[in-house]
Amino acid sequence: MPSLQDELFPSTPGKFKMDRNHPMNRQFHRCFASTTTMFFWALFLIALTASYLSFQSFVDSGSRYFSVSWGGIQWEKQLRHSAQTHRPNGLSVLVTGAAGFVGTHVSLALKKRGDGVVGLDNFNSYYDPSLKKARKSLLSDHGIFVVHGDLNDARLLEKLFDVVVFSHVMHLAAQAGVRYAMENPNSYVHSNIAGLVTLLEACKSANPQPAVVWASSSSVYGLNEKVPFSESDRTDQPASLYAATKKAGEEITHTYNHIYGLSITGLRFFTVYGPWGRPDMAYFSFTRNILQGKPITVFRGKNRVDLARDFTYIDDIVKGCLGSLDTSGKSTGSGGKKTGPAAYRIFNLGNTSPVTVPTLVSILERHLKVKAKKNVVEMPGNGDVPFTHANISSARKELGYKPTTDLQTGLKKFVRWYLSYYGYNHGKPVN
Repeated sequence: MPSLQDELFPSTPGKFKMDRNHPMNRQFHRCFASTTTMFFWALFLIALTASYLSFQSFVDSGSRYFSVSWGGIQWEKQLRHSAQTHRPNGLSVLVTGAAGFVGTHVSLALKKRGDGVVGLDNFNSYYDPSLKKARKSLLSDHGIFVVHGDLNDARLLEKLFDVVVFSHVMHLAAQAGVRYAMENPNSYVHSNIAGLVTLLEACKSANPQPAVVWASSSSVYGLNEKVPFSESDRTDQPASLYAATKKAGEEITHTYNHIYGLSITGLRFFTVYGPWGRPDMAYFSFTRNILQGKPITVFRGKNRVDLARDFTYIDDIVKGCLGSLDTSGKSTGSGGKKTGPAAYRIFNLGNTSPVTVPTLVSILERHLKVKAKKNVVEMPGNGDVPFTHANISSARKELGYKPTTDLQTGLKKFVRWYLSYYGYNHGKPVN
């Protein structure tokens, strides 16, 4: 078999073949051996560098969720102080997504009536984190400690339940938004499914187990055409990934209720709006663009039918959340083992009075005293549905839920907050 040297210097007629014992050949051999060694060292270094970069990428990826420091005597002291109750038979509640829109309002309402509250939020950048930090500051002013951490950090959750005996968990943390799911689907799986399971694992292992109230969504009704939407209606035709993750959440929570005895209440929110709201919501972005003189896009359904939503004011949603906590009953598991049946409930929380989007725009124009520049286009196939309408008879009966704020009144309160928060005076920004 020809050697490597033979391959490099073949014996071919008309070609020069070097003698093996020639000094020049020995010099070449040393040189070639040296070059080969360097080549393999280069490969090794490249592989080492690639491994390091891959590891660094993994670390960086994980650090997005778990890099925030927690723990220590002072940290635990803040937790216990925040979780302290100030009324007879008060609740001690872990509120996830506490720096979010609904989370902030629920946390403040619980604290106001004397319950203990500890918040958890990862302050992600789905929308401007400065708004979330402002909400956190508001909560801090009312004695509510918000832990900066991620739901998927099982060690953090274990520590929280180790330091504080929570009677209830109000799970409001989620990746929200129907349209954003088309851009970043993994974030919905990370938060709405994996995060939910991590939290439920912590809850079922806690002793005593807390009762769990969590935010599902009216989006689970998907392509359902029967109105108004009732809890017993089919929810197996989701129109978006967001809706699918919320529907999956309902199935997952039922499993933990059945196997581990966790008391579970799921709340299907219908288009919540109000002060400290989410900037990605239509009423919020419409307000911003109208004030800035920018056009707004108003979607219209098939056959030129106006879209309609069951807009529900934040204070009404908060009443439903607190009513759910107060009537949840106790979990029946101990040390991760079920000892008896526990409540499993699902309720619609809506206003039960759908309003078309053009009517919403007209109300905003009236409160802002500015005419909107409208681009009316057909609704794209991005997961949105043409209408929502809640049947709230179950919530009314079981929770004493009764919405009292109409859209006209609610938007007036929102506009007042918006102008104050963003520094507007007579419709103009204050420098």
